[in-house]
Amino acid sequence: MRIGISCYSTFGGSGVVATEVGKALAARGHEVHLLSPAIPPRLVGFEDQIFFHEVTASTYPLFEAAPYSIALASKMADVAAHHGLEIMHAHYAIPHASAALLARMALEGKLKVVTTLHGTDITVVGSDPSYLSMVRLAIRESDAVTSVSQYLKDETYRTFQVPREIDVIPNFVAAPTGPAPDCRKWLAPCSASILTHISNFRPVKRVLDVMRTFELVRREHPARLVMVGDGPDRTEAEAYARDHGFEHEVRFTGKQLDIDTVLACSDVFLLPSATESFGLAALEAMAHQVPVVATRVGGLPEVIRHGVDGYLEPLGDVEAMARDVIALLRDCPLRKRMGQAAQQRALTTFEEGPVIDLYESVYERVLAPAKSIVDLGAGTS
Repeated sequence: MRIGISCYSTFGGSGVVATEVGKALAARGHEVHLLSPAIPPRLVGFEDQIFFHEVTASTYPLFEAAPYSIALASKMADVAAHHGLEIMHAHYAIPHASAALLARMALEGKLKVVTTLHGTDITVVGSDPSYLSMVRLAIRESDAVTSVSQYLKDETYRTFQVPREIDVIPNFVAAPTGPAPDCRKWLAPCSASILTHISNFRPVKRVLDVMRTFELVRREHPARLVMVGDGPDRTEAEAYARDHGFEHEVRFTGKQLDIDTVLACSDVFLLPSATESFGLAALEAMAHQVPVVATRVGGLPEVIRHGVDGYLEPLGDVEAMARDVIALLRDCPLRKRMGQAAQQRALTTFEEGPVIDLYESVYERVLAPAKSIVDLGAGTS
C-alpha cells in the first residue's frame, strides 16, 4: 500500500505514535509519506520506503496568520496525486483530518481518509464550541476512525454523538535495544533513588504535583528527580524547587531524544496528570521495568494495573502518591517485582506487531470496496 501520514512534529504523544506507525509500516514494505511542519524527532536516520514532506504555510499580507490547514490540504493533495497514495492517515481530527477531507475533495474522492484520535483533539480542542462542528464533520466523514483507548472512544461518542464505528487501537512500545549508558553516577550520587517525569509541561500534566510528591518523598528517602521535557509550566516548577530548598536535587533536562537512557536509570515514574487519553510516557517507562505511580484518570487504568505493575491514585492526592513511591523505594523486591510485571505487560499487551496488524486491517477494509470494483471491471473486460 501507498500511505500518507499527517502529524505534528512533537516529542510526545501523537507525533511519536504517528512516526513509529510509519516506520513500522515501511519496514513491512509499504510506501509511507510523512507530512508535518517539521521533521518529527523520532524520524531519525535514512530509511527505505519512508519519505518526508515538509508542510509550509506561505505568508501573505492579507492573512493575520498563515493558513496552515489550507497549506496542509494542498500538500496532501499534491503528494497523493504525484505518488499515487491510496490512504491519508490523519493523526488528530483538526487540522489533519479536516485537511485530508479537503484533499480528498480536490482529488475527486480518489483518496481514503483514516483518522486516529489521540485525546486533546477530543477532550480539549474538540469540545470547544469554536471547533466542535468541524471536529464532528471530520469524524463523521472519515472512511475509518480509530482511538487510542476505550476511554477516548467513549468520550468521543459522548461529546460528538457520531453514529459511526470507532476502532480502538492502542499505542505500542518496542523492547529496549541493548544496554543503555549508566547515568546513575551523575544523576544520583550517594546512591539516591531516581524519580522521573516526562511530559510537555502543560497544565494538564500537573507538574507542580510532581514537585509536591517529590518534596514529600525526599523527606523520607534520599532521592533525585529528573524532569524531562519543556513547556509553559516549567518556569513555575523550577521556581517551586528553588523556593522550597531542593533545586539541587532536581534536574530539568529539557526535551530529550534519548528517553531510553533516562528510563533505564529510573526507579519510579511519576504521572499525576489531570487526564490522559492513553499515557504513552507511562507505557515507555513500563517497558524499561520502571513502576508507574499515576492518577486514576482517562485511559491510564487501561494501561496500568493498580498494585500489579504500578499504582493509581485519585487526582491531586500527592500524599498517596508519595506513600506509594516511598513504599517502592524502600522495598527493593517489591519494586523489582512490579517492574518486571510492568515490562511483561508493556511488551505483550502493547506489542508493536499486533498493533500494526490492526492498522493494516483498517486500511484493507477501507480500500476493499475500491479494489472490488477494480477486480470486477477486470473480470468483465
